[in-house]
Amino acid sequence: MSYSKKQILDALRNVKHPETAQDIVAMGMVDDIWIEGNKAGFTLSFKKPTDPFINSMQKVCIQAIEQNLGKDLDFNGNIKIKAPERKQANEKQESSVMKNVKNIIAVASGKGGVGKSTVSTNLAISLAKTGLKVGLIDADIFGPSIPKMFNVEGQRPLVRKVGDVDMITPIENYGVKVVSIGFFINPEDALVWRGAMATSALKQLIHQVEWGEIDFLVVDLPPGTSDIHLTLVQELSVTGALIVSTPQDVALADAIKGIKMFTGKSINVPILGLIENMSWFTPEELPENKYYIFGKDGCKNLAEKENIPLLAQIPIVQSIREGGDIGNPAALNKDSIVEKAFNELASSVIDKVENRNANMEPTKRVEIKTK
Repeated sequence: MSYSKKQILDALRNVKHPETAQDIVAMGMVDDIWIEGNKAGFTLSFKKPTDPFINSMQKVCIQAIEQNLGKDLDFNGNIKIKAPERKQANEKQESSVMKNVKNIIAVASGKGGVGKSTVSTNLAISLAKTGLKVGLIDADIFGPSIPKMFNVEGQRPLVRKVGDVDMITPIENYGVKVVSIGFFINPEDALVWRGAMATSALKQLIHQVEWGEIDFLVVDLPPGTSDIHLTLVQELSVTGALIVSTPQDVALADAIKGIKMFTGKSINVPILGLIENMSWFTPEELPENKYYIFGKDGCKNLAEKENIPLLAQIPIVQSIREGGDIGNPAALNKDSIVEKAFNELASSVIDKVENRNANMEPTKRVEIKTK
């Protein structure tokens, strides 16, 4: 079957650049399409040498062509990349943006749906309420929820040119500087990306953000153990990790995997502690009552088994869910049992970090050696 250049062009209209949400044809990124028998190729033109999607965009283009035209055409090695030459000065700029970030805290969970983003949000706010300078990276690239929880959904960060690099100014609310891929995409759009594109996006959220002075940078990770987690420990010296789980056995089985990932020899990030979320249900009208819906003391028992601290047991309270949905996090509710729980968590995290820094060497970034 023969194909035309127009068919290839139409297929590529389905590919959107993650940073602009425009299709790459409308952006003028596709040039020099050619077809010779069953072989074909084209040129992808990028406007800046620091575009984090240069490597992954080729795969997405092939995927779009195969989905629309089938696999008859062979593009292997025939997609050329055109971009401005990268200057050495930019390397220094990118490597220095994290120099004033004192502590990096990874918040992880082995299983989805345990309230990791809720914990990250309320922990960051509680840390900020103590007077610390706090930042938050929403590293859940495929399911960013932090913009909604911080009541900044739909906002777009300012971007300014520093040399040839586009530097992002974080959105700030409730005393916390926040960045998320959710600021750059339509909330209703599903991100259908391969791992390379997601990790490229995370690198941009790390290295192209003007953080300034930060005492604690909280990183809200996606569930599981994935490319995102590996990219984080490759790019940053992570001070320590917090593992979030419910007391349910199914969640605890996955939490163990998260613990083992961070403490493995190749990564070696200290576990600051375990956080049990949804520990019990407490009706607001009966604040002294506790109903153990997901089991009792599951994380406490796991913490004892793994010899790591249990930093908090957060109850199920309706206001936590409501606060997350409307962008008014529960940690802001003065004199509530939830505010008290997150304030105590923040205090415990500060203590654990101070103790860790006093008694351990800084974490080394993971280096992947290739032959």
